[in-house]
Amino acid sequence: MLSPAAAVVAAVRAAAGSRPAVRRAHASLLKEGLALHPPAPSLLVSAYAKCRLLPDARQLFDESPQRDLHLYSSLLAAISNSDSPALVLPLLRRMLSVDALQPDHFVLASIASASARLRSLSLGKQVHGHFVASPYSGDNVVKSSLIDMYCKCGVPEEARKVFDSMTAKNNVVWTALVSGYASNGCTDEALQLFRSMPGRGGLFTWTALISGFVKAGESVRAVELFVDMRRDGVTIDDAFLLSAITGGAADLAALVLGRQLHGLSMRLGFLSSMMVGNALVDMYSKCSDIHSAREVFEEITVCDIISWTTMIVGEAQHGRAEDAFALYDRMVLAGVKPNEVTFVGLIYACSHAGLVQKGRQLFDSVKQEYGINPGLQLYTCYIDLVSRSGHLSEAEELIIRMPYEPDEAVWGSLLSACKKHNNAEMSIRVADNLLELRPKYPSTYVLLSNVYAVNGKWGSVDTVRKLMANTKILKEPGYSRIDVGRESRLFHAGEVPLDVREEILAFLDELVVEMRQRGYVPDTSSVMHDLEEHEKEHHLFLHSERLAVAFGILKSPPGSVIRVVKNLRVCGDCHTVMKLMSEIFQRKISVRDASRFHHFEDGKCSCSDFW
Repeated sequence: MLSPAAAVVAAVRAAAGSRPAVRRAHASLLKEGLALHPPAPSLLVSAYAKCRLLPDARQLFDESPQRDLHLYSSLLAAISNSDSPALVLPLLRRMLSVDALQPDHFVLASIASASARLRSLSLGKQVHGHFVASPYSGDNVVKSSLIDMYCKCGVPEEARKVFDSMTAKNNVVWTALVSGYASNGCTDEALQLFRSMPGRGGLFTWTALISGFVKAGESVRAVELFVDMRRDGVTIDDAFLLSAITGGAADLAALVLGRQLHGLSMRLGFLSSMMVGNALVDMYSKCSDIHSAREVFEEITVCDIISWTTMIVGEAQHGRAEDAFALYDRMVLAGVKPNEVTFVGLIYACSHAGLVQKGRQLFDSVKQEYGINPGLQLYTCYIDLVSRSGHLSEAEELIIRMPYEPDEAVWGSLLSACKKHNNAEMSIRVADNLLELRPKYPSTYVLLSNVYAVNGKWGSVDTVRKLMANTKILKEPGYSRIDVGRESRLFHAGEVPLDVREEILAFLDELVVEMRQRGYVPDTSSVMHDLEEHEKEHHLFLHSERLAVAFGILKSPPGSVIRVVKNLRVCGDCHTVMKLMSEIFQRKISVRDASRFHHFEDGKCSCSDFW
């Protein structure tokens, strides 16, 4: 005959994470009068929480006549891992003031976890202070939670102090600290820590390190680490690592690597993973292969909002507005509710296709149909659409009326449109507003300088240059990368590598002759230097994307697609030259610049010259 406590434990454990089973166990305990018998309340709260039935857990907690530390600990642990970790705060206050209970190590670990989820360094420090002064100050479980909290709050050096105080360090703690350093951009420290780790850990640790490098923007080193991991013979039995390294390939626009990762995912049996599928869609989109992206998307068995939005944004960036809208209609019919990023993609598509009315309808539907309050990013995208299309006054009014302080991106978008539509009066007014913000990005200063120079405001040009000098902001040098076979080449503006210099310059000389016969006249308006006209033309002649495409035509097999990645926006003259090159050499040329993708074919571009 089981004791009441043993009967309770047996009944709840038998439920084993099944929602109906937990509710049946609860009903059975109520019927037998054991529902309030210790440890039933805390066990049931934990069981409900594991089944993501937090309201049931909370109701049971509120109905319990006696709330002890075990009960609080169960509910706090559940809330700290839920979608609403902020709810730990009122519950903690209730524990301290109403029930006069002091937190034990289990409670402190839960609050530290909630602090990490909330990215609340102030709350985390309070927990740490209380922990140090408590009888549990040597507890390694709480220390593990504090390490995770400090890492997620962006201060891995504080996490390291807690780590160093631990008497016993397991793989989970080592991994948390490695991940914390890497994801906060301290990649050298992360690698050093990883190499000093006993046994170098398993897949979980490698994943934390590699994904941290990708997150920190060091995708080249992430790929190198992935290769090292493969050489070490570590078995990949989790989809997250593949999705992370595929994200690294996307950031690098490394199509060959991305295809290899696609093949690896297939061999390892992870193509059915939605996480890997979403990463592959994003990778192919960012590598200029939108058709492969669409093929992968159509093969994903169950699409979530990330799947749909990634594909919609990809279609939009590639100038395929109608495909983006058709996908959106399919998504809504499938019962998937769009989020703000979905609308950013859709309005971006409208912006680069000049579909003002369609964009207005979409922007209005964000709040009216879906109850989403548009954020600053969505406002910026919508203002870009309106201003690009020539509705400059409407765009300026939107900036004034929107419920956010206009930032560099918003004013910069309007200023670009003013320059495009030759509205001198508004250009100066908007430029002055933008200058007051003391911009952070070099491209903004270049835009300001160009606008002031075009309008003869040489005093303002000097002010811009002095600001750049005083704040040590340097104009970002233009570069373009192209992969031809196994060779990857990086071209900088104005610099032709010695080993191909003669060949590329001869090719470009012949190209200029052919283009002039077809009516080409260099557009030197983007060259704002105090140079003679022929010097300005030579400056354009050596733009990095032009050098990269010339190299691609010379070195790649006839008929293959030339894919170039550029760090800055393509200038108007290069855009014209790319169209002519695609026609003259009958080659498809894809250029991913800082703004969008351009697909040149038969003398036309996918952006319809609207970018």
